[in-house]
Amino acid sequence: MVLKPLSRPRLEKIAVLRLKILIAIVVVGFELGCVNEPTSTNTNSTTNRNGPPQPAAAPAPAAPAPAPPAATGQQLTLPVLDAFFAQENFETELKSKLQLSDTQVARLKTIARTETGKLREGDDQTATRSTKAAHDEAIVQIKSAIGEEKLPELVAFVNERWIGTGNVTSTVPQDTRIVVNAPAFRMDVFEDGRLIKTYAIGIGYPEFPLPTGLRKADTIIFRPSWTPPDEPWVESPNSKVKIGQKIEPGDKLNPLGPIKIPIGLPSLIHGGKSPAKIGTFASHGCVGLTTPQTEGFTELLTRIGGAPLSTAQISEYTKNGDEPRPVKLARPIPVELRYETITVEDGKLHIYRDVYDRGSNTEENLRNVLQLYGVNFDQLSADERAQITDGLSRMARGATGQPAQPERATSREKNTSAKVTRTIKGEKEIVIPIASLAGKGYPPPADLDSGAPAKKATQRTRKK
Repeated sequence: MVLKPLSRPRLEKIAVLRLKILIAIVVVGFELGCVNEPTSTNTNSTTNRNGPPQPAAAPAPAAPAPAPPAATGQQLTLPVLDAFFAQENFETELKSKLQLSDTQVARLKTIARTETGKLREGDDQTATRSTKAAHDEAIVQIKSAIGEEKLPELVAFVNERWIGTGNVTSTVPQDTRIVVNAPAFRMDVFEDGRLIKTYAIGIGYPEFPLPTGLRKADTIIFRPSWTPPDEPWVESPNSKVKIGQKIEPGDKLNPLGPIKIPIGLPSLIHGGKSPAKIGTFASHGCVGLTTPQTEGFTELLTRIGGAPLSTAQISEYTKNGDEPRPVKLARPIPVELRYETITVEDGKLHIYRDVYDRGSNTEENLRNVLQLYGVNFDQLSADERAQITDGLSRMARGATGQPAQPERATSREKNTSAKVTRTIKGEKEIVIPIASLAGKGYPPPADLDSGAPAKKATQRTRKK
C-alpha cells in the first residue's frame, strides 16, 4: 500500500502542536515545583551559597537543556499579578504574545484586583495567610479565567518578567554584586569576591513575595515621589493617603523614603522603613531599609558602581529639590535574589524559617548541603543529629506558624483573607554548631547594619 504524503500545511500544524505540548509540559513542571534540582541545592532555592559545587554529572545525550534555576519555586499570587497590570504594555503583551482575548484579559484583571481587594493593612498584626495558600488560589482562578491550555503560558510569561535574566552564582560570589537571601532577612555587598557590608532588611509580605533570580541596579533615584496605586490596601482604616494622590518627595507619608533603587519591576530597594520593620515583612515585593541604612548603602553602591557620591552629596540630593533626581551608575551592579533556608555560615549550620512556604526545610536538602563539605549526616554525633532533626521540624513552618506546604485547600473559603500577613509567628532561625564544618561556609556578616537607631549619648557621657 502506498502512503499518501502529508500536505505542507498539515505538517506545519503537527509541528506546532508538538511544540505547544513540549512547552506546556516544561512550564507546568516549573509551576508545580516538580522540576528535579541538582542534589547540591535547596529544593526551592535559586542558588547555593554554601560552598564549592559538586562535580556536574555528564548530561544524557538526548536530554533537553536544564530549566533556569530561578524559574523553580516561584509562587505567583493574584496580588503579584495585579501589580503587573499596573506596568506599561503588560495587557498589550498578554494579547499579542499569549493570544489572550480582550475578555480573558479583563477576567484576569478582575480576579487579580478582587483578590487584592481582600487585603488590608490595618493595625491588626495577626498573620492570616500563607504564600502557598495565595498561590494555590491564584492557579485555580487563573485557570477558570483563561483555561487550562493557557495557564502554563501565562505562568511562564509572568515568571520571565518577574525573575530577570542572566547567570546566577552557585557559590560565594567571586565578583562585585549584591546578594539578598529573603529567609535570612539579609543583604550582602561583595566587592571583588570579598564581603564588605551586611544589612538586615525587611522583605515582601507572603502575599507579595520577594522574587528570586538575577536583577541589576543601574540607577539611584533621590527624592522619589509616590502615587498611591489603585489598590484597596492603600486606603486602610488608618491611612492618611488616597488612591491617585501624588505624595511629593520628602513628604512623611511617602513610604519610599528619600531614596529608591529600581532592581526590575515590580521590585525596589528603598528606605523609609521603621527599625521595627527590619527583620520582618515590610513591603509589597521590595527590599526594605531604614532611611539611614539606605543612605549608607547608596554611598557604597555608587562607589562600587563607578559613580561615587560623598555623604555630603547624598545629604544634599535627599534634602534639596522639588523633583526626583536620578543618578546613573557607570557600571550596573548585579543584584542576586535568593531563597535559601538551609545554609552553612562561618562553620555553623543555619536553618531559617520557610517564610514563603516552599517546603525547603527537609532532611534531603539538609543532607545535600552537608555533602558539599564532605560531611555525612549519618556520621554526625547523636547530639548533632538530634539538634538538626529538631531544627528542621521547628523551621519547616511558614510565616503563620503552620507547617509549610500544607495540603491543598479544598474550598476557596480556606484561602481567603481580610488582612495582609505582616508578622512572623515564632522563631526565625536556628544555629547549630557542627564540629566537622569548622572554618567552612558562607562568610559571617561584615560590618552589620541592623537598622537599629544609633544610641544617644547619655548626659554623663556628654559632660565628659
